[in-house]
Amino acid sequence: MAEETRIYFIGTAGSGKSTLTQAYKNWAEERGLNAITVNLDPGVDKLGYQPDVDIRDWVSVPEVMEEYGLGPNGAQIVCADLAAVHFHEIAEVIGSFRSDYVLIDTPGQIELFAFRKASEVFLNSFTSGQSVLAYIMDPMVARDPSGLVSLFLLSSSINSRFNTPLLNIIGKSDTVTKEDLSQIVEWSLEPDMLMSSLYDNMESSKPLAAIEFLRAMESFNMHRDIIPISSTKMEGIEDLYNYIQMLFFGGEDLSPD
Repeated sequence: MAEETRIYFIGTAGSGKSTLTQAYKNWAEERGLNAITVNLDPGVDKLGYQPDVDIRDWVSVPEVMEEYGLGPNGAQIVCADLAAVHFHEIAEVIGSFRSDYVLIDTPGQIELFAFRKASEVFLNSFTSGQSVLAYIMDPMVARDPSGLVSLFLLSSSINSRFNTPLLNIIGKSDTVTKEDLSQIVEWSLEPDMLMSSLYDNMESSKPLAAIEFLRAMESFNMHRDIIPISSTKMEGIEDLYNYIQMLFFGGEDLSPD
């Protein structure tokens, strides 16, 4: 059995992280692959699935609010830091499962994972295997050229924080028209076309900043293509699997035990 692959599903609130976490597990298990789910959000109320490992067994927002007299936002920050104390223990629990994939559902507030030191502690808690960040973008934002640039900017910012491969995903791809989705994918593959679309929208000052951001990202080769996925229709998940297999295993397919 190959070393486990850990996929960290990250994105803004409502991007569909939890839905995709469960959808990927279902997809993998239907193909005879072992996958477990991990919830890293200490404040989530309902996940829509039962995680195999749950951060709330160690630290939770309601408990921190009561103990420290904090509001929900302050408690989320404290929980993110308190969780770091338990990350090595959590990593050991995760390692006790025999799995091909560890699917990690990160907090709804993306900054709690992307910009807190605790996340680096968690990423470094594992001694084997390979990890990838799956950044889920909102298609409603991405269908606007300046909106897509802002999403790439956040993606690039996150990628600069971690020494971990990052894949961009358009989540809930079924919620936009096929024409809009095709345009988003084309923009991601052809930065010059995205730049042209930004110039076509010069009636506001917003595209001016987006143009400069895009130029900066291009200079560092931080612009990358996108994988459209619909968790409800189970579309695009195989594409994500193939990207990951190519990244770590030269495209070789995993064989079920």
